[in-house]
Amino acid sequence: MITVSAPPDTTVGELRASGHVQSSVKDEIRRNLLSALRSGRDPWPGILGFGATVLPQLERALIAGHDVVLLGERGQGKTRLLRTLVGLLDEWTPVIAGAELGEHPYEPITPASLRRAADLGDELPVTWRHRSERYSEKLATPDTSVGDLVGDVDPIKVAEGRSLGDPETIHFGLIPRAHRGVMAVNELPDLAERIQVAMLNVMEERDIQVRGYNLRLPLDVLLVASANPEDYTNRGRIITPLKDRFGAEVRTHYPLEVADEIAVIGQESETVAEVPEYLFEVLARLTRMLRESSSVDQRSGVSARFAIAGAETVAAAALQRSARVGEPESVARPVDLGTVVPVLRGKVEFESGEEGRELELLEHLLRRATAETVRERLGGIDLAPLVTAVEDGGQVVTGELVSAAELLASLPDIEVIDVIGCRLGARTAGERAAAVEFALEGLYLARRIAKETEDDGRTVYI
Repeated sequence: MITVSAPPDTTVGELRASGHVQSSVKDEIRRNLLSALRSGRDPWPGILGFGATVLPQLERALIAGHDVVLLGERGQGKTRLLRTLVGLLDEWTPVIAGAELGEHPYEPITPASLRRAADLGDELPVTWRHRSERYSEKLATPDTSVGDLVGDVDPIKVAEGRSLGDPETIHFGLIPRAHRGVMAVNELPDLAERIQVAMLNVMEERDIQVRGYNLRLPLDVLLVASANPEDYTNRGRIITPLKDRFGAEVRTHYPLEVADEIAVIGQESETVAEVPEYLFEVLARLTRMLRESSSVDQRSGVSARFAIAGAETVAAAALQRSARVGEPESVARPVDLGTVVPVLRGKVEFESGEEGRELELLEHLLRRATAETVRERLGGIDLAPLVTAVEDGGQVVTGELVSAAELLASLPDIEVIDVIGCRLGARTAGERAAAVEFALEGLYLARRIAKETEDDGRTVYI
C-alpha cells in the first residue's frame, strides 16, 4: 500500500547534494525492524499465532542479516509471513532510471548502467521505486530452469548483431532482477538439485555466473525460502551446500491456541453470508482434532485452509438456503456444518488403513468439535427448561431448507432462549435461530434430547 507519494525524479548529483545515504537491503530491513520494535509498532501485520515462537526467531535472523528458510507443514502461513517482509523495506528507494536491474544510482553494476554512469556523470537520471516492486516470488517446480532463476543468453539480442561474448546479450533471471530487494522461493526442495547448485554463488559470494560469461554482478538481495518437512527429508531435499548457506532455519507451526485458530479463519475466509463466531470455533476445533487423530497422516499435516474453506462452504450453504426459502438475511446455522464433510474430505490425507471410513471419521470428529464448543460457549447456563419444553411436545424443526422464521416459530416460549441468544450475541432473527439450534444440537450430542431426520430432509429435535 502506497502511503506517501514518490519523491520527484532527479539526478545522481542532486541526490548526493540532498544527503541521501545508500543502505544495503539487509541494513534497511534491520533498521526498519528495530525502529518498529522500539516504537511498539507491529512489524508483522496479519500474522497470527506466531508471536511467542516464530516471530522472535525470524526477527533475530533478520537483525543478524541472515538469509532464512521457513520449514513447516502446508497451510502454516509461511508464504504470508514471507510476503510481510516487504513492509520492512523503505517505502521509496532511488534507482537508475531505465536500468534493467533497478540499481542504486551510487552503485551501477550492469555493463549498460556502468557505461551510462561514466558518460552522464552527475546528470545520470534517477527515479524512485516503491517497496512493493522490490519483492519477487517464485514457486519452485521441477521444470524451473537455471535461466528462470539466474539468467541465460538472449537469442534476440544476439540476432540484433551483438557477439556471443558480449555480456549485454544476457537475459537476467528472477534473482538478479530482485537486486536491492527480497527474493522468495516457495517449496525450495522441489527444485532439481542441479538448479539449487546454480544458487550457491548467490548465497555465498553474492554474484551470479551465466554459462561461460565472465560476468560478476555484486547482488544486494535478501534470499528467503519455504520448505515442507516431508519434502525436505524424503521426496525432495535441499542440497547440503545450499542448506549450509542459509543463515537461519525457522520452524513454523499451526496455531497453538483455539483463539488463534479462530482468528485465522475469520481473517482469511471470504464468506458470502454471516457466520457466527461459535461456528468458526467448531471448525477450528475440528481442524485441531484432525491434527491429533491417529487416523490422519500427520506427516502431511492438516492445513489452515481446511477450516478456511469450511467456513466459506458453511456461508455458501446459508446463502443458498436464504435464496431458496426467501429469507431476507443469510446467517449460517449448525445444520450447515454438515455440508463441509463431503466437500472437504479430499483436503485431509488419511492413513491407508482408514480407506472407506473417511466420511465416518470426519462426521464423528465434527460431532465432538460441536459438543466441545457448546460446553465452552454455553457453560453455566441451565438448559433444563429447554429440555423439559422439548420433551413436553415442543418439537423444534430445522433443516437445510427451513427458514429462521420457521425455526423460531416452533420454539417454546421460555426465558432460557433469550439467555442463550444474549450469551451468543444474537440480535437478529437469523442469529437467534442459529443460537438456539446450536444449543439444541449440544443437548442432542449430550443425549439429553433426541433428533430425527424426516424424509423431506427436515430435522426435528424431540
